[in-house]
Amino acid sequence: MERKKRMNHTRRLKTITAVASVAIVIACLCFLPACNKGKETQTPEGIPVFSLAWSEYPSWSVFGVAHEIGIINGKEGEMGPIEKKWGVDIALKEATYDACIVMYAAAQCDAACLTNMDVLNPSLRRRSVAILPTSTSFGADALIVDKNKIKEIKQLRGKNVYGLQKTVSEYCFARNLELRGEKEADHKFTNMDPGAAALAFQQKKTGYEAIVVWNPFVLETLNKRTDGMILEDENGKPFDSTMIPGEIVDMVQIAQTSLDKPGGKAFACAIIDTFYTVCRQIDDPKTHDATLIALGEKFSNLDLKSMETVVKQTLFYSTPEAGIKLLTGDEWATPHAGTKITGESFKKIMVRVLAFCESHEIVPKAPTIGYGDKKDAPDVLWRVDPSYVRAYQAGPQK
Repeated sequence: MERKKRMNHTRRLKTITAVASVAIVIACLCFLPACNKGKETQTPEGIPVFSLAWSEYPSWSVFGVAHEIGIINGKEGEMGPIEKKWGVDIALKEATYDACIVMYAAAQCDAACLTNMDVLNPSLRRRSVAILPTSTSFGADALIVDKNKIKEIKQLRGKNVYGLQKTVSEYCFARNLELRGEKEADHKFTNMDPGAAALAFQQKKTGYEAIVVWNPFVLETLNKRTDGMILEDENGKPFDSTMIPGEIVDMVQIAQTSLDKPGGKAFACAIIDTFYTVCRQIDDPKTHDATLIALGEKFSNLDLKSMETVVKQTLFYSTPEAGIKLLTGDEWATPHAGTKITGESFKKIMVRVLAFCESHEIVPKAPTIGYGDKKDAPDVLWRVDPSYVRAYQAGPQK
């Protein structure tokens, strides 16, 4: 699932309420000792430096927010409270999603925010470990159509459906066709950057009657075109990622070579600590609204109302317990209490994802996958490992 380039469009003017709310988030969050920017220090000599590449997407923009409110300092050579707690310096590298994939594959960063699907190709060249699930798409990827021209799925046949090929957009499209008994060969999934596709649809350019994109493009497009809609089948079920629950998982991936360096384990723990610290602010009623507004600022300039929709469509794995369950592979994690989205295990889901990637030539061959720590799965190319979340729970070891 490829989270690629943001649309370059004119940002909406801020309302007085939004400005006030952003001020509230700083006031609400900074009562925590960890958020005191005045406690940031220059990195002492001998402290290891590790880098994380991230792009703007709901559960990945958490790291940008963490820097903004002082939980960490994403500048190399400076440390925030969580970095000092774990004894590592985290250098954040914000980029478009495709650039994050390229940087990670080329070993230009230690870790990257990538999906369960998009890490597979880089792992063929660079052994990788999924240390943290951050969210799963549950409506955040969708097929949007001109409702005046396309009213049913069969009308898509022969038409260009624009979206980013060899990504979760194509995966979401193909899987939804499969579930409706449609042949993928009867449809034309046409390669286009999601930002460009969304903009062309919003501007009603000729020939752009159907697009498959992810948030923020989904919400922005529906907000700008009243005649745009997420296509539904004859049973009223939407053509989106709610139909394939748990198959698109957003994660933090770290190279095995980076984990093996001095401080590698502490780096993983610091990343995990950062994520859950911000999640606690989202889950706390006292700071919920203000934190979502701050997250929207980093994500795509979305307001509180839109961000409430975003977190329903992008379910966060906001607790260590949920993260560990998913990372074991055997039991599907429920992102939020009472939200059982699928009964399939992550291991079973990954078999399907791997088959898709091979059949669509996203990977030349399927990388070997293992579950557990390094001694449990020493020779695999991509490992899904819950031990780092458990190490975070145990705290820094003296």
